[in-house]
Amino acid sequence: MKKDRYIYPAIFNYAKDGISIEFPDLPGCFPSADTTEEAFKNTKEALALHLYSMEYDNDPIPQASDIYKIKKTDNQAIVLIEVWMSPYRDEIENKSVKKTLTIPKWLDDLAQDHNVNFSHILQDALKKYLGVSEKRSS
Repeated sequence: MKKDRYIYPAIFNYAKDGISIEFPDLPGCFPSADTTEEAFKNTKEALALHLYSMEYDNDPIPQASDIYKIKKTDNQAIVLIEVWMSPYRDEIENKSVKKTLTIPKWLDDLAQDHNVNFSHILQDALKKYLGVSEKRSS
């Protein structure tokens, strides 16, 4: 079941050339940044996108580690990152995607003469064909 809110510990690794971040519980999620402020922003976004991908693929979402059990070095900081998934899900699922299609030239000419908005027409036609009025819930 999808949760609305996730909180995971992240390890901020501070080096001369920037900050690399890792999530002990989420292999493959490695944001980076130049400043701490940017690190929080990038880490939150990376966490949301990583979790969205896991949800989409029906991968099991792991439990977050206990922050006190994570070992760190002097150049590291352990921080908790919280994401509310609803805005990220909505943004991803409502993102426009480009589609290429072909129609006869005479139909294209006629449509252009009538200032047809192809995207709008295609969306309306697909909704009617599929029997939906708005975005379906995932």
